[in-house]
Order: sequence, then structure tokens, then C-alpha cells
Amino acid sequence: MQISSSIKNYSDYALSFLSRVKANDKILLAKNLATMIKAGLPLTRALSVIERQSRNTKFKMIVNKLGADVSRGEALSVAMEKHPKVFSRLFVSMVKAGEESGSLASSLLSVGNQLEKAHLLTKKIRGAMLYPGIILTVMIGIAILMLIYVVPTLTDVFKDLNVELPLSTRIIVFLSDFLKNHFIIVFIILVFIGVAISYLLKTSAGRQTYHSLLLHLPIISGITKETNSARTARTISSLLSAGVDFLIAIKITGDVVQNVFYKDVLRRAEIQIEKGKPISEVFLAEEWLYPAFVGEMASIGEETGQLGQMFENVATFYENEVEQKTKDISTIIEPFLMVIIGIGVGIFAVSMLSPIYSLVDTL
Repeated sequence: MQISSSIKNYSDYALSFLSRVKANDKILLAKNLATMIKAGLPLTRALSVIERQSRNTKFKMIVNKLGADVSRGEALSVAMEKHPKVFSRLFVSMVKAGEESGSLASSLLSVGNQLEKAHLLTKKIRGAMLYPGIILTVMIGIAILMLIYVVPTLTDVFKDLNVELPLSTRIIVFLSDFLKNHFIIVFIILVFIGVAISYLLKTSAGRQTYHSLLLHLPIISGITKETNSARTARTISSLLSAGVDFLIAIKITGDVVQNVFYKDVLRRAEIQIEKGKPISEVFLAEEWLYPAFVGEMASIGEETGQLGQMFENVATFYENEVEQKTKDISTIIEPFLMVIIGIGVGIFAVSMLSPIYSLVDTL
């Protein structure tokens, strides 16, 4: 019995090491906890229920540790701080604010809604990029297969016919021969390029270059700016509604946004607020990143004392804008991809058929 229990523990540990905590797990934790606390269940029992319901082994172990810490008298926010890779500063700060104000259920519901909206926004953007990504991958795959299997057959025909090949045909034949005879080298080069790009994106200069590119590419730049505007506004609104201090809310928002240029703006906003200046001035001064609408709405919120509500309105507006643009992006990209495919097929067909036609002309 003890042996089987030990095997189960080792198995759970191995599964927890391999699994990861998904956004949905954290959203369900926040919303379910809020519901059970509102219903009058003690926090430890509510955590125990969530632990039993969870199918994610790693998350189950983390919730178990939260329950153990809370049962020893620790606050939930303090217990969550021990798992920074799972619970962000945003999550912990909103829970802490709820504990201090006596409205933990409301704060948990707010953070659950905030995480859900951020997750949906990310899914919509990824979904919009999925279609062109699949098309390009299939195109590259077909091109490689044709260079390896189709072109060599035609090359043998050209050699037998002893015809002079045009430049475009010679280039395709060279690529085919190189790919067929040095496939392993090509594969290693591609892996090396992938690893190098991954490493560069982790460096400060690499991230800055990549984020700058996102802000200047046609179509992509508009979605990038509106996504970051929505994320900034939604985070500030959620934190302010939970009772988090405004300066702390700006600091946490700087952690939430990923683009380094937006991080810099929010870092400057901290300094401005510490000096007693309104945050709307910062947004209005950075219209190349934040549309004028953000700064104007922030200014109205400061004048009326409803800054949190104004930021929520901004977030809703830009989330809807991003949703619409991600729906339209497939319609915009599809004809562009069709043109590229047509050009590629046309070049290949002309390059492979022109030697045969030239031979026919000489007969």
C-alpha cells in the first residue's frame, strides 16, 4: 500500500513537471473562488473543492499548497506570492487589495474577468495569424518536395535533350541539386537560424528591434497599437476598481505590457505621477504609440474623478476594434497570398517549360 502511494506521488510529481498552468486554469480559479466565497464557503474549503475539480496535475499541487498556507493563517495573496511564475503581480495585487478592503470575492471576480478578456484578445490575434501561417508553411513544404522529387526528373530530361537552359531554370536546378545533396546541412542551417533568432529576441537590442518592427509594419502596426492600448487600459481599470493605489497600478501595468516601447512610456508615467502631474499628459505626448483617444479619455476621467471607468471604456473600445480587424485580416491577406502563390507557380512553370518550348521551336 505504501509502495503504491509512493509510486503515485512520484507519478504526480513527474506529471506536474511536464505540465504547465494554462490561462484557463487561473481564470477558473479566480471565478470559482469568487462564487464560493460569495456563497459563504470558507476559503480553505473553497480551495479544496477547486483542487479536487482541477485536472491539471501541476495546478492541483499549487492549489494544494495555497490551501495549506491559508490554513496556517497566511493571507491568500501572501500564499500566491510564493508562486510568481503562476500568479502575476496583477493577480496578487488585486487579491491583496480585496483582502484589505474586505471585498475579496469582488476582487477575484474582477481579476478573473480581466484575465479572461486578455486571454480572449490574445487568442483572437493568434487566430488571425494562424491562417496565413498555415498557408505559408504548406507553400514552403510543397516547394521543398518539388525541388527534391520533381525537378531532378525534369533535369534528367533536359540533359538528354542537351538544350541550353535559361537563367531562371539554372537557378531552380541549382537549388534542387543543393537541397537534394546537402539536405542535412540545409536542415542544420535552418535550425541554427531558428536558435539564433530565438536568442536574439531574448536580448534587449533584439526585443527592441522586433517590437519596433511590429509598430511600423503595415496592418500589423495598427493591431499592435490597439492591442497594447486595450491591455494598458484594461489593466489599469481592473486594478483601480479593486482599490489598488494608482502609482502601483501603473507599475503593474508596465509589467503586463510586453512591448518595450510601451514599458518605457509607463515607466515615465510613474515619474510624472510621483511629481503630481496627470497621466493623460504622458499618453497625449506619446500619440505614436497610444492613439489620441486614450489620452483624451484619461483627461476626462481625471476631471470627473472616474478614471477607472474611462479606462474601462477605452479598453472595451479597442478590444472591439482588434476583434473586428482580426476578423478582416484573413480577407485582406487571402488575395495577397493568392498573388504570391500565383507568382511562384508561374515562375516555376515558365522556368521548367521554356527549355522544352525552345527545343520544339528549333525542330
